[in-house]
Amino acid sequence: MLQELSITNFAIIEHLDIAFEAGMTVLTGETGAGKSIIIDAVGLLAGGRGSSEFIRTGADKAILQGMFILPADGVTAQLLDEAGIEHADNTVILQREITKSGRNTCRINGMLVNTTTLKQIGETIVDIHGQNEHQELMQPEKHLGLLDEFATTKIRKLKQRYHQQYDRYQQLNRELRQKNANEKEWAQRLDMLNFQVDEIAAAQVKVGEEASLIAERDRLDNYQMINQALQQSYTLLAAGEETTGAVDMVGTAMNALEPIANLDSAFNEITVNVKNAFYGLQDAATQISNQLDLQEFDEGRLDEIEQRLDVLAQLKRKYGDSEQQILDYYQKIATELAKMTDSEENSEDLAQQVADLKQQLLATGASLSDKRRAAAKVLQRQIHQELKDLYMDKAIFEVRFKPTKGQIYRSGLDSVEFYIQTNPGERMRPLAKIASGGELSRMMLALKTIFSESQGITSIIFDEVDTGVSGRVAQAIAEKINGIAHFSQVLCITHLPQVAAMSDHHYFIAKKITGKRTKTSVTKLDNAARVQELARMLAGTKVTKLSLEHAEELLQLADEEKDR
Repeated sequence: MLQELSITNFAIIEHLDIAFEAGMTVLTGETGAGKSIIIDAVGLLAGGRGSSEFIRTGADKAILQGMFILPADGVTAQLLDEAGIEHADNTVILQREITKSGRNTCRINGMLVNTTTLKQIGETIVDIHGQNEHQELMQPEKHLGLLDEFATTKIRKLKQRYHQQYDRYQQLNRELRQKNANEKEWAQRLDMLNFQVDEIAAAQVKVGEEASLIAERDRLDNYQMINQALQQSYTLLAAGEETTGAVDMVGTAMNALEPIANLDSAFNEITVNVKNAFYGLQDAATQISNQLDLQEFDEGRLDEIEQRLDVLAQLKRKYGDSEQQILDYYQKIATELAKMTDSEENSEDLAQQVADLKQQLLATGASLSDKRRAAAKVLQRQIHQELKDLYMDKAIFEVRFKPTKGQIYRSGLDSVEFYIQTNPGERMRPLAKIASGGELSRMMLALKTIFSESQGITSIIFDEVDTGVSGRVAQAIAEKINGIAHFSQVLCITHLPQVAAMSDHHYFIAKKITGKRTKTSVTKLDNAARVQELARMLAGTKVTKLSLEHAEELLQLADEEKDR
């Protein structure tokens, strides 16, 4: 339910803070005082279309905030979870700012959201009904969903099974249509994948192979230079038959220094350095000798390397910039090829699966239709009873099932629209085309009375839905609205004293001019003030003793009705 509402610089409202309670709340006041503006503010918080025209003259932006208390396991909680919005205490705070540029800033529990998300979540919290607003009840495309809500306990499992079959049927049928429509492209793609898979598989690509081959090729290309350098360096280091090598010469120097090494630390350091140089040169000479033994020039191997590098270069041009990318691409196309091959082998089986699944879907859809038609008859009886309570006992309400011309929809095999005959002798007409405001109000209340409990909306707002009625009909409407308040919080703008008297809470909306500016105020009325306001609604401008007595009687009768 709506617990608190804050409005700043919105239309003629400079600032208002209103606390609401459960049950039925009415807003009354003179025409133009700002009652509908308050409802407009709630509508914008629930995701309605915003405009800079709503901003109070002279202000930079309009600011709206509303705090709602929700059931822990309702549809709203599920949507909040899906959107990643925290709501641990079952409280939802909706905020909206509209600037002069038309920019909207929307938040839910402090988290920035777009207007689409605000509307999606807001619609599950607030349901606003105006005199000429058709919304769900007045939209024929929503009637099937309303019927399903009414019959939910009887059709839930069947409807779930139908949805599962429908989704599977659509998937397989899409695959079959795609294959049949693109047989040429399919064959070309299959040939290309076969060629690419074979080419990459035959090459036996390994990660790091190219770098290893390039290093080996460089050694072979520079064989002469490498061999000459190794020979020359080994000759200079190792002793020959006619020469003394650097290793022997350093060894001689090391032996010469050995006797004086312990005489002075400086001599010892020199001796150590020479020893290190001797052993280092010895190791280097050994390594050079080993490399000389390994040197071998194989012109055939060089040709093999060049050919292999050329194969890898071609694969890189086609399939990736590295061996790893080539292998990744191979894995991708091999998977696709396997699926296409499997599909090719099972194309006839796929067509049979689609045909079989369609028959199952039609059978399930027919069963769903039967249950819907049975539920429709129950709904019609209940609507007739509600209309009878609202003094439309001659009205006839029908749930009409229209042929879908063989079309299969995810909602089922049915097209449903609500029809009504309001007076004997008239023809049945679509509910959405009812002209009379009074009849429309009563029809909407009858439907809302039945659906209010199942829909789970926490706040239902009626904006002058009682226009065009009076007398006993007005009293019946008042009782219906109060009945709806047993399941959801109800906020109601009304000009009917009968409706105002049935409320649990009564707010008076007034406007006054201060400093050449119009300001709106809201006052919660106590019992004495309610009597004065009801008397004003009954008598008009001049409140008389008789109107006051009538007002007191209305409140007394309302209390008696609510106590039943």
